[in-house]
Amino acid sequence: MADGAAPTAPGSTKHGPGRALITVYAILAIAATSRSLFELATKFSQAPVPYLLSTFAAVVYCVITVALVKDTPGWRRVAFVGMVVELVGVLVVGTWSLVHPETFQNTVTGKGVHSVWFWFGLDYLFVPLVLPVLGLNFLRRTRGRSDGI
Repeated sequence: MADGAAPTAPGSTKHGPGRALITVYAILAIAATSRSLFELATKFSQAPVPYLLSTFAAVVYCVITVALVKDTPGWRRVAFVGMVVELVGVLVVGTWSLVHPETFQNTVTGKGVHSVWFWFGLDYLFVPLVLPVLGLNFLRRTRGRSDGI
């Protein structure tokens, strides 16, 4: 390469689909973290379960984003586990929010309170439901022999 940098592997997160995956995860990390910090600071006592779930989702998105940026075999395993946790979380919380909507109500107003994974990511256009599937597929298609995933 002209600038002296080592070339990146085709399955790297340094370009193409990997870069897009990092971008979407970073946007979700920022959105979920901002939302959860605001909710925890201003109205936690009114609906602790949905607000804690949003905080958990924010942490998961931050970890996945960092893991994808690091792009080493160990960090790819962290990203893989994070995406599995994300997918299970979206499915569990999404189902829970449909089956027991009373859990997702404000104790003061009685109105529904959404979390990041509420109704399978409805507030985020279902991106939280689709993204881990795309991410896991990317990691599977681009895994190296030493990735262990």
